[in-house]
Amino acid sequence: MVPLLYGHVVTTFFLVRHGQSTWNAERRWQGQANPPLSELGRSQAFEAARSIGQVDLVIASPQLRAMETAMIIADSIGVGPIIAVDDLRERNAGSWSGLTVEEIEAQYPGWLAAGRRPDDFEPGDALEKRVLQALHQLANEYADATMLVVTHGGVIHSIEETFGQVEGRVPNVGGRIVHADKTSWSLGDRLRLIGEPTGGSPEGANDERL
Repeated sequence: MVPLLYGHVVTTFFLVRHGQSTWNAERRWQGQANPPLSELGRSQAFEAARSIGQVDLVIASPQLRAMETAMIIADSIGVGPIIAVDDLRERNAGSWSGLTVEEIEAQYPGWLAAGRRPDDFEPGDALEKRVLQALHQLANEYADATMLVVTHGGVIHSIEETFGQVEGRVPNVGGRIVHADKTSWSLGDRLRLIGEPTGGSPEGANDERL
């Protein structure tokens, strides 16, 4: 049953991070680079599809790892076509894209520990603005729908930060529920669509980078 807020039937978003990518496996910061899913990532997407209930639409970031995950799930549950939304792409990691944590530390000593980022790294307020704008547009266009939104860890973190409810890393094919009606938004539970992650991004890693 679709949840209610203030007496209104709300639009429900199941925000789900993509499956493991080849760069996740190599511990590389991805940002808006376009590595594909690894074999494990494809297996994760197939497994996650078995946990997805009824949804009206499948939305995805156009980045390959998210689109591949969405295609596997959509085909498995028989919902389509997939709607690509550019503003749901991952945070731009700038000159750090493609680098491992060790390479970043070698080139930018102490920056990670200090929370510093290069000048071409997309700031948090810009990320939050475009992601919220995309979700508002979807809520207006598909009011009262239940949507699976396959996106990225940094995107999900930006939504959680908006509500002040960040709960650590978002595992591959994990995520967060968001509800919206015409007057209010509400953050729902964290999602875990498969068992304990194996071979994904390292525990404790910030998903914006991996």
